Amino acid sequence: MTNFIAKLKFNSDGLLPAIIQDHQNGRVLMMAWMNRESLERTLAEGKTVFWSRSRNKFWVKGETSGHFQVVKELAYDCDGDCLLIQVDQTGPACHEGYRSCFFRRISRDGQSEEITETKLADPAQIYGRK
Repeated sequence: MTNFIAKLKFNSDGLLPAIIQDHQNGRVLMMAWMNRESLERTLAEGKTVFWSRSRNKFWVKGETSGHFQVVKELAYDCDGDCLLIQVDQTGPACHEGYRSCFFRRISRDGQSEEITETKLADPAQIYGRK
């Protein structure tokens, strides 16, 4: 199971970026960081497990919100320094309540942006008020 992990090039902090993509339609949902253990846990558990740089701990996507990501396919790039994980996403992937974390489109001149998705959920109802 872990043979391919030896081919990966984790950064100096022992982390690797993971791009999370909707298995059904190819929409990029989010990007998060993984270390070796979170990748091994993801493979073993079948749900995405990430490393939080800000909290300095593991987190299972959906453990608070109930919006889990069931892994369908995992790949790594030609340099071995980035993962692509295709998932079945339950509910919003974004902590702001959108399907994707990439819900803002920037104009070509960089002067404006627009929201490209409908908000699926109110973060205050999912996570409580902070």
